[in-house]
Amino acid sequence: MHHTILKEQEVSMLRSEIEMLMVERQSLLNIVGAAARFIACLDSRKLPKEACETAKILSESLNQLNEDTLQDALEKVKA
Repeated sequence: MHHTILKEQEVSMLRSEIEMLMVERQSLLNIVGAAARFIACLDSRKLPKEACETAKILSESLNQLNEDTLQDALEKVKA
């Protein structure tokens, strides 16, 4: 009986952790989608050099994402 209670507690803890991670994923998808839209709208010729370098880093990071993840992120912000 005690073993069953421990298993139920473990399952409950895992469920809570998964739910928390899913909420965090949704938040991160919003951020990534907004960042992708922002980068797509930039005109690098009009940016200060420092901003251009940062935009390049952000762009490279976005390009490293899995295509499905990036698509999910863009859909999240309706881009």
